[in-house]
Amino acid sequence: MTANKRYFRRLSGYYAWFCVCFAGFLLALTVLEKEGMPRLWIGHLFMFATIVLYATIGVVSRTSNVTEYYVAGRRVPALFNGMATAADWISAASFISLAGGLYLYGFDALAYIMGWTGGYCLVALLIAPYLRKFGQYTIPDYLAARYGGGAGGRGGPVRALAVGATIIVSFVYVVAQIYAVGLIASRFTGVDFSVGIFLGLASILVCSFLGGMRGITWTQVAQYIIILVAFLIPTMWLSAKHADNPLPQVAYGSVLPKLAQREAQLAADPREEAVRAQFRRQADDYAARLAALPGSWEGGRLEAQRRLDAARLRNASLGDVRNAERALAAYPKTVDDAEALWRAQRARLLTRAQPPQPHAAPFPGATEAESNARRNNFLALVFCLMFGTAALPHILMRSYTTPSVHAARGSVFWTLFFILLIYLSIPALAVLAKYDIYTSLVGSDFRSLPTWISYWANVDKVNPLISITDINGDGLVQLAEIAIDGDVLVLATSEIGGLPYVISGLVAAGGLAAALSTADGLLLAISNALSHDVYYKIVDPGASTQKRVTISKLLLLAVAFIAAYAASQKPADILSLVGAAFSLAASTLFAPLVLGVFWKRANHAGAIAGMIAGFLTCLYYMLRTNPILGGRMDAAWFDIAPMSAGIFGVPVGIAAVVIASLLTAPPSRASDGMVDYIRAPE
Repeated sequence: MTANKRYFRRLSGYYAWFCVCFAGFLLALTVLEKEGMPRLWIGHLFMFATIVLYATIGVVSRTSNVTEYYVAGRRVPALFNGMATAADWISAASFISLAGGLYLYGFDALAYIMGWTGGYCLVALLIAPYLRKFGQYTIPDYLAARYGGGAGGRGGPVRALAVGATIIVSFVYVVAQIYAVGLIASRFTGVDFSVGIFLGLASILVCSFLGGMRGITWTQVAQYIIILVAFLIPTMWLSAKHADNPLPQVAYGSVLPKLAQREAQLAADPREEAVRAQFRRQADDYAARLAALPGSWEGGRLEAQRRLDAARLRNASLGDVRNAERALAAYPKTVDDAEALWRAQRARLLTRAQPPQPHAAPFPGATEAESNARRNNFLALVFCLMFGTAALPHILMRSYTTPSVHAARGSVFWTLFFILLIYLSIPALAVLAKYDIYTSLVGSDFRSLPTWISYWANVDKVNPLISITDINGDGLVQLAEIAIDGDVLVLATSEIGGLPYVISGLVAAGGLAAALSTADGLLLAISNALSHDVYYKIVDPGASTQKRVTISKLLLLAVAFIAAYAASQKPADILSLVGAAFSLAASTLFAPLVLGVFWKRANHAGAIAGMIAGFLTCLYYMLRTNPILGGRMDAAWFDIAPMSAGIFGVPVGIAAVVIASLLTAPPSRASDGMVDYIRAPE
């Protein structure tokens, strides 16, 4: 038996024992819940057990060897590398937000599944095998070696730009993951959101800090097993409940017609229309305020001040005075702030005033122009996610960890297989959860709301993740009265379906595993880019291997705490942050990566021009159209959403590489030889 086979069998034995212990842990907690263990304790146990598990793997896998720390010794079998990459890939956006996006937007959100899955086909065909044949440590390594230039022909400028792109893309992405960690920890342990972020951060750091890529790889294999079990159990439960079939991928087709019938009933319900009319009246009030600016802003500010003064003069209760003070403090400080806030509030109210859109209808719109805009956004998002996937540094880094080019190709196959086990279930979960809410929650009495609603409403009291308000005063829940954040749906699925609380804890552990696995890979990509590509390759080429690994660990700590602080500010929802990261990656890195393999004429000047032009185009469009960044959607080109800015950045980047390369001297013979080498079969 070869050494590789013995290594594979030993790993298989370790993870078989892990599965047995994990099943025993779930069974023990189920028994303890039946015996009366408090829910809070169960949540604490899940958090504690998972963090201890990841810490143990991190300690066992600790290393100071450069090859082990950066690329796990290049000996990870294809099957296990596929599981680790799938866990790296199934981020908080996939596990927590994607089903919620499908719940809220129906057919349109399938763009995420199509784009992300299609992107892995691009990775397998265009990039992964060639990176493995190149056989270094980071993406900037490959770009610098391929394009050369700079002092001594070592590719310094290209490397610096690639490092900058890696840091920006990975940082935006990791903020979304750490935000999800805080969301889960605060819900299932009762701690404050910000505390939950730093609690999860400890789990992220303990394996990536000690073991680098080796520690992260073996942790991610365990995390994938947790993710798979945590996602499938509640989905299969809902499938059996509503379709009498435990296979959700097969069963949810029979639930779709029932959901469509229920949507039609709710759209025609006069009580629902009364609530929607109330939202339209509130939206009209904001429209009147916007039309009367700046006088309406000044009048509102004086009215808020008058109410505070009146409350103080009449010796109102402390609560009334505090409410008046908060209202004045929250009032827009300038006319521009008021305009931005009131436009956003009006848009939100108009959205809630719309009847439910058919879940399975593609690109629904009141007019042909609106329907066309939704179709264009769907296609643009698929494009950005596909090309962004093929340029994400933390995913491409995993190509370096397999023993051979053949294993790298096999690893991508296994990655797609393990991702599809989850991705084929996500649309089913969205339909099943939506049908459950539309039939069980809608029409119920406000006095007997399920307890999960109050739990989730209290996670974030400033911006509640779910709220239900009796707008029309009839004492019954209308669909239009429910405002639910898409990030809640998966985490609350077990409670929506009436499963034991142990399953809720399991789902939280799965969401935590999804966020932590991706955050580990992203933080390592950033720290390795800084320590290897900046410190070792540019600042101190004579640094010892021990010093290089130490620098990487220190930088990882620094980046992690900066990202945690950024996440604690709640900059945007998870899907928006992830979409921005993919557009930036596609616009900046896709062209030089792929053209570097398949077009020998691409040179140093072309790579620099492509990265700069693609990045600036993408960034400009985001700043122009994203309200969070000070832009306005009415400035959009072809009605394309800001997160799909890569639809403009990628073509500009490719054109810049081609034009700049043709206008300057061809690359060196060494560069041509490198292309021949990485493209030659093993």
